[in-house]
Amino acid sequence: MAYPMTQLLTLLLRLLKWTLGAMGLLLTLALSGAILVAVGLAVAYPSLPEITELTDYRPKLPLRVYASDGQLIGEFGEERRNLTPIADIPKVMKDAVLAIEDARFYSHSGVDYRGLVRAALANLDKGKSQGASTITMQVARNAYLSSEKSYSRKLFEVLLTFKLEHVLSKDQILEIYMNQVFLGNRAYGFAAASEIYFGKKMQRLSIAEAAMLAGLPKAPSAYNPISNPHRAMVRQQYIIARMLENGFITEEEAATARQQELKVRSGGSNINVHAEYVAETVRQSVYAQYGEGAYTRGLDVRTTVNAVQQSVAYHALRKGIMGYERRQIYRGPEEFVELPQDTVDEQDAIDEALQGHPDNGELLSAVVLEVDKKRVVAMRQNSERIEITGEGLNPVQSGLSDKAQPKIRLRRGAVIRVAKTPNDEWEITQLPQVEGAFVAMDPRDGAILAMVGGFDFNKNKFNHVTQAWRQPGSSFKPFIYSSALEKGFTPTTVVNDAPLFFDAASTGSQPWTPKNYGGKFEGPMQLHTALAKSVNMVTLRVLMSVGVRYAQGWITRFGFDADRHPAYLPMGLGAGAVTPMQMVAAYSVFANGGYRVNPWIISKITDQMGNTLQESQILELDESNRAIDERNAFVMRRLLGEVTRSGTAAKAQATLKRTDLYGKTGTTNDSIDTWFAGFQPTLAAVVWMGYDAPRSLGDKETGGGLSLPIWITFMETALKDVPVEPPVAPEGVVNVAGDWYFEEFPPGAGASHKLDLVAQPGNVPVGAPGNLHAGAPTGAASGTRAKQDADASHSAQAKPSADAPPTLADKAPH
Repeated sequence: MAYPMTQLLTLLLRLLKWTLGAMGLLLTLALSGAILVAVGLAVAYPSLPEITELTDYRPKLPLRVYASDGQLIGEFGEERRNLTPIADIPKVMKDAVLAIEDARFYSHSGVDYRGLVRAALANLDKGKSQGASTITMQVARNAYLSSEKSYSRKLFEVLLTFKLEHVLSKDQILEIYMNQVFLGNRAYGFAAASEIYFGKKMQRLSIAEAAMLAGLPKAPSAYNPISNPHRAMVRQQYIIARMLENGFITEEEAATARQQELKVRSGGSNINVHAEYVAETVRQSVYAQYGEGAYTRGLDVRTTVNAVQQSVAYHALRKGIMGYERRQIYRGPEEFVELPQDTVDEQDAIDEALQGHPDNGELLSAVVLEVDKKRVVAMRQNSERIEITGEGLNPVQSGLSDKAQPKIRLRRGAVIRVAKTPNDEWEITQLPQVEGAFVAMDPRDGAILAMVGGFDFNKNKFNHVTQAWRQPGSSFKPFIYSSALEKGFTPTTVVNDAPLFFDAASTGSQPWTPKNYGGKFEGPMQLHTALAKSVNMVTLRVLMSVGVRYAQGWITRFGFDADRHPAYLPMGLGAGAVTPMQMVAAYSVFANGGYRVNPWIISKITDQMGNTLQESQILELDESNRAIDERNAFVMRRLLGEVTRSGTAAKAQATLKRTDLYGKTGTTNDSIDTWFAGFQPTLAAVVWMGYDAPRSLGDKETGGGLSLPIWITFMETALKDVPVEPPVAPEGVVNVAGDWYFEEFPPGAGASHKLDLVAQPGNVPVGAPGNLHAGAPTGAASGTRAKQDADASHSAQAKPSADAPPTLADKAPH
């Protein structure tokens, strides 16, 4: 370049000019320094690195995932950073930084000579290092040099500083610094730090908040307002004084800033909505497209997720799971630690122990200090002391018993979980072992509106919505009934609820005597009543009449895999394997009038400049998407509406006070899985609960008792301002005596109006092809109890179930 020697001479002249005005030791030091620097400049300047990276500044920017309304729900990358142009950085933030880092930034030429000499004198006098780096010098050091403290590195720093000042404007240099500097908690730049520490945009910072952030560059850990609030406040007060001293604020503004009480985000996260499973699903998809660049290019991904509905779904699922957990036996403290008697040492030991047991949402960790049968005193981090008495001890009575085993007993040093009850009282609880899943979708276009893949993403990253293949139980019956409508069945077709028996020769494995829950049979009943009550014998007779091969092909129209639903009778009782995502898409076919829509979650991807890289087009339903006839979907709505009105899910309409709710409960053999799948015409949602290593949830646990309440809690908010949508009959159906029929299958036509299919030992049921009476052969997925999911307050009907050969459902990993 043409300018190096000019820069060298300029620096030398400036140093000489400044030192000639000084006296004594100061003059000697300055002259000596000037000569040394000039020689160093002449030797080192030609070998300086190019600075093209800073002239076209492109820092690493993380992948950010947003809800449909723009709320941040996920961030991936080593550095949290929001690239902000200098024009958008508020004056208060710039003033706070300049006041503490480089008050003469706009007046010097990159090197503060007064500061250099002052630092040199201080270092000679005190024998300890004192810095004098300007903002330009810090940019040079951070961009190109190591943090090594040596004269050679300092020389290169000065040289690079002059090079930067020659190429870049002051505003450009300050912009780089404000976006580049590390501020703790993976935050790079003040825009990111503002959101992480205060949960707000940098443009909304107060003087006090800006001063707090301006104290971080010197030592992000030591002055971190989360981990070291006292030291952070001391430095903040000093910076406010510096802002006043430099004329950036008035005396009145300084007084107000000193008194302001700051609200620092305890978690250091700028994410408000729990959508970890959504964010991870998006991350995997974007990484598959863009590779490692996904984490550095500053990609912004807008999703279809509704932030409000996502939050409601998250809390509803956790509430449902914790409600179940409170009924379980106490499994004991998570750990036992030795606590010293000294108060200070005791608190240190507690803080150290709780670092390994972080809070899990509303489930807070604590260490027991004192215990008796009527009171437990525990301590949380930061010396927060809590006392649990009365009903708050009910969940852990087994741990308070004198006969409690050592691993169960509550004693001093036990690490426990505490939570606030609805009455704002403390209770002792435990992290749940049971898992759950929730997914909601717009059935009109397939947009995912909420997805919660488990109780806690940090505890278990396995996404039960998309990855858990589980038996659906009775929630699968509607698809069998849908196939029956095509064979001439109607809502009022009468089918006999009577015993069935299949011998070993028929099943290929072992004899099978399916039953209704409770062992009772009600005799002939209409189809809509049978589905509402979830009667297994009726479902099996319907399936025998339709034909299992036909039914197996029919369910693929809804998106199910035929090979996961073997063509045997237990298929009708939900013995196959599905995911919650499959179920919500399948029920959407009934909701939208018979169209197959594929779930989708990414609506738009843009780069750091706002350029659109990918944008999804909203699906418009047409005949190319049709899965079943509109008439079939309409009549199935009528059948599923009966379930939520008077059947196993009667609590839905009773609680939400609306008639446009449809769905089906499901509980598998031995209550291993519980389901509720349902919809309103504009919103479909599915809830599942179970253990990852399949085991019984308990004899009295059902889909209607566990999963349905979660669905209702979600819908209560999601449908709050949605008008009730009355059914509109399509062409080709007729109404007779209040019920709907296909035109070609009016009452009494088509299939037998009264099917009395009763299998006898060794006999093929009347009307069934030769192989349709068989159960599942050895090695195939087999039947379920399909337990009735009635809520006792709404249905006094017998709870149907089916005893079946041993199940071999797909299992989620531990």
